[in-house]
Amino acid sequence: MKTFMGLIHLYTGDGEGKSITAFGLALRAIGHGYKVIIVQFMKGRKDIGEYKIRKRLAPHYEIHQFGRKEFIDLKKPSQIDYILAQRALKFAKKALKRKPHLLILDEINLAVSIGLISLKDVLEVLENIPRQTTVVLTGRNAPKELIERADLVTEMREIKHPWRRGIQARRGIEY
Repeated sequence: MKTFMGLIHLYTGDGEGKSITAFGLALRAIGHGYKVIIVQFMKGRKDIGEYKIRKRLAPHYEIHQFGRKEFIDLKKPSQIDYILAQRALKFAKKALKRKPHLLILDEINLAVSIGLISLKDVLEVLENIPRQTTVVLTGRNAPKELIERADLVTEMREIKHPWRRGIQARRGIEY
């Protein structure tokens, strides 16, 4: 008989909504009094809504950023980007041992796809998910191995976006 382990949700694709969906799940879990831990790969901006809310939602909500304020050059990441991504994965492994209800690994798919962290190491972290924990993987370009490993997979596809009409990112909506 197969022992039930925690589930994996994966949100990928070129459309908007991957992280937003994960944060919606976080809000739902917190509403039920559950613990949520978010690990953000390649993100270091403190002026984004999901970071700014952390104190108001504590102790049920934790967010940890492992990235620079500047956007990463996806074709030529700097050495610090590799170091920070490795730290994020190490932190995620430790966070999983705390058995949160929800562990969100924001932008991990992209971190794997551009080589900041190895697919093998990520799959290893996902080997022993506590049965009460759901792990959420977000980011574009999810490797097929992560898609195969996930229990729920949703691909976001852009059909239309305001930025194509010159509308800039809006505080409280896009960040």
